[in-house]
Amino acid sequence: MKKLDSSFNKYIDSEKMQEKLYKRTLIIIVISQTFGGAGLAAGITVGALIAQDMMQTTSYAGLPAALFTLGSALSAFLVGRLSQRYGRRSGLSFGFITGGIGAIGVIFATISGNIWFLFLALFVYGAGTSTNLQARYAGTDLASEKNRATSVSIAMVATTFGAVAGPNLVTPMGHVATAIGIPPLAGPFILAAVAYILAGLTLLIYLRPDPLLIAKAIAEKQEKEDNDNGLDTDRFVNPEQSRAGVIAGALVLVLSHVIMVAIMTMTPIHMQNHGAGLTAVGIVIGLHVAAMYLPSIITGRLVDKFGRYKMVIASAITLALSGVMAAFVPGDSLFWVAISLILLGIGWNFGLISGTAMVVDSTNIKTRAKTQGSVDIWVALAGSAGSLSSGMIVAFSGFGLLALVGTFISLLLIPVMIWIHLQDKHSY
Repeated sequence: MKKLDSSFNKYIDSEKMQEKLYKRTLIIIVISQTFGGAGLAAGITVGALIAQDMMQTTSYAGLPAALFTLGSALSAFLVGRLSQRYGRRSGLSFGFITGGIGAIGVIFATISGNIWFLFLALFVYGAGTSTNLQARYAGTDLASEKNRATSVSIAMVATTFGAVAGPNLVTPMGHVATAIGIPPLAGPFILAAVAYILAGLTLLIYLRPDPLLIAKAIAEKQEKEDNDNGLDTDRFVNPEQSRAGVIAGALVLVLSHVIMVAIMTMTPIHMQNHGAGLTAVGIVIGLHVAAMYLPSIITGRLVDKFGRYKMVIASAITLALSGVMAAFVPGDSLFWVAISLILLGIGWNFGLISGTAMVVDSTNIKTRAKTQGSVDIWVALAGSAGSLSSGMIVAFSGFGLLALVGTFISLLLIPVMIWIHLQDKHSY
């Protein structure tokens, strides 16, 4: 663990100072996530369209999202390890700035028309995607057990501001790109580059003292006191539920994420095939992203109040309903496509916050960041698989089948929760 300055003892020894640092950390996370959300939106909105334009086929239109989610898997590993060793500040700032560099690469690849450079740049850009998700853990480091899901939700809802603005700036940023001699589809990545780098710099400069390092120091002090008093030093996490809780939380995160990514990735192309323009696509994706993040503040309180188990069931039902709607509503109906994507975002939100809380509940501070990074690797890999397969399914069988496959996968969340409930009826 990074050596702490002696002045940090005031945080370690005072619950009042810990509460003050907890609130300050949330403010910094809110600011960085506002920027991070804007960076996230570019790849969602136009990544598949750039690839379709370059390759002149929809069969591999899911490849860009697959690449940046694959890149996010590597980043999740690195950010998790860096955070565990050096603190959230080092890990998160590294991830965001790397994502910004990737966005700059996408711009140059689009200008040159080099598909291979585009693939590499999208892979690097994925670092911002995973970092945006991992930032949700930073608010939980100093949170009480009863407020963990709420802490996650505050970080998530902050992402809404940038993430909703991003898709709706597709057309204006396209005009900006055209004015400076850049292909219009590269425009959103100009915004992404600036937003990700600003998010990284915000954390690098202001996330001091580091909440994870303080939390680890507090845990070490408590462990020493427990040893001196002959108490159980592993009392913070029930060993019997730890492994099952991490696995269950990871499955919830993976399944809800793969459904959301697969359907979301192909929706812009599905809409364009039915005559929709970039502005309409931006509106739908903007509403979808708002539904992914904006309900978070309510979701977090619901998860803390009613438990992880019930909210995962709610996630499964909402995602299933979204899949059925996406499969059968007219592709040229902006209203109904938007409703199905809104439900998709809400279902993902329920699953993400519930699953994240389960992972946090089932780990201790000594290995928490590393475990969180490992879980997010599987989330990113699942998203990559969903993105890549979604293009192939749509090309050969249509968007309707893809949506129904998403419905089936969402219902798998119910037996997952029955399993964990049987493992420990008092958990979640």
